[in-house]
Amino acid sequence: MTHVLLVCMANVCRSPMACAVARQLAHTQGCGTQLHFDSAGTHAHIGKRLDVRAQAVLLKHQYTPPKTRSRGVTVTDFERFDLILAMDEANLAALRRQCPISLHGKLRLLLSFAPELGMSEVPDPYYGDLAGFERVLGLCEAGARGLLAEL
Repeated sequence: MTHVLLVCMANVCRSPMACAVARQLAHTQGCGTQLHFDSAGTHAHIGKRLDVRAQAVLLKHQYTPPKTRSRGVTVTDFERFDLILAMDEANLAALRRQCPISLHGKLRLLLSFAPELGMSEVPDPYYGDLAGFERVLGLCEAGARGLLAEL
């Protein structure tokens, strides 16, 4: 089984959305039992629920929102997960500071799996409106599709 951790800053918007999308797409493609997805934050709001706007956008597009609460990245995550995918460069840099150097090969940006987009970062929609969450969902879908194709 391949274990993938999706990481943003607070673990209440982008990474849980990406996790929900990746889980559902993997299940739809018939590889859901071979892949395990989870999410965490580099500066998580520990115990906070998924942002209501993220939940609304996921539901609108027939994705099952995660029921988990936000959590921070832990030292054991670097050993436990095969891939750790950051939503942006700032979170990737935070992961590199926390991760043992020998495990840096596990760290990537989610959108590195969607080079056709011509962008590397999933922007943080937290301080914006629903349109930002819709945009994030589309980016997460592209990244997850590319990830699944590579795996």
